[in-house]
Amino acid sequence: MNPEPDRTLQRYARQMLYPRIGEQGQKRLRHSSVTIIGCGALGSVSANTLARAGVGSLRIVDRDFIELNNLQRQVLFDEQDIANGLPKAEAAARKLRRINSAIEIEPVVADANPDNIAAFCRDADVVLDGTDNFETRYLINDLCVQADLPWVYGAVIAAEGLVLPIVPNETPCLRCIWPDPPAAGTSPTCDTAGVLSPVVNIVASLQSLEVIKMLIGAYGELNRELFSIDVWTGRVRNLDMQASREGGACPCCGQRDFVFLAGERTSATVSLCGRNAVQIRPPRGADPLNLAAIAGRLPFDARPKRNEFMLRFEIEAHEFTLFPDGRAIIKGTDDEARARGLYARYIGG
Repeated sequence: MNPEPDRTLQRYARQMLYPRIGEQGQKRLRHSSVTIIGCGALGSVSANTLARAGVGSLRIVDRDFIELNNLQRQVLFDEQDIANGLPKAEAAARKLRRINSAIEIEPVVADANPDNIAAFCRDADVVLDGTDNFETRYLINDLCVQADLPWVYGAVIAAEGLVLPIVPNETPCLRCIWPDPPAAGTSPTCDTAGVLSPVVNIVASLQSLEVIKMLIGAYGELNRELFSIDVWTGRVRNLDMQASREGGACPCCGQRDFVFLAGERTSATVSLCGRNAVQIRPPRGADPLNLAAIAGRLPFDARPKRNEFMLRFEIEAHEFTLFPDGRAIIKGTDDEARARGLYARYIGG
């Protein structure tokens, strides 16, 4: 006699019909946890896919708020989220809870950095890269290699995309392939090259597929090659990068030199891709800010708007978004020195 089916899994009936998932695989997904670092284009599509697939716990870490030009490719957000002034992590969590109330969603409005990334990845079975910058990706790579934690890299620009599952001690890590991030200004960005939503959906879907394989224990069926696609031309390639790991020359997984995790290659002030904006992160150990008090002392024409997540105001032709932890995004300049000066003038040293 067949055992009584688990009624809590019936929403995933079509997924369980696929024999490589089945009921046992679905139960493993239900008891799994994924941390998604970055909930923009790739992160929002991946979070949506994994929530619908029944991953039991999703922690969504994102430093940013929603803007109108995000809606072209960031599938969890809409115009009402912009009107509500919600950070991406919180807006994503609210949407995902309506999609699947049977799983746990933890939004974290923060910038992943050497001080906090280990806490964000605690208890995670897999980490998914939804970021838009090299610095954070190399930080994820350091943490995951050190902690022996699998993660899935993904990147998109214009019509092109890359996907690579990384299993520490088995596959090449990010620094095996690219020992150092490119110098500033030498690589195209979404501001200079744009990005098409079809390539976002393809890359994020393939990232999610590799995450699902990891969560159900199907490591032998991972695509361990670097997947590359140009959706405009239809060119698809799988590149065998295993040789880049041989010899132990990798500064990260070979020599165990975690410079990004140690904060040696991490900046406190950084220009944001395609935003004409600068993010400023407060020094370690800084006290939380009283957003109400700051709003109260701003000039009358700054038009401050505040909710529990952030304070926004406009001054000197710049738009400030200030978070309780002291982090700020200052829009209207990509000059880091000017942004630091504005921060000091209106928020504090």
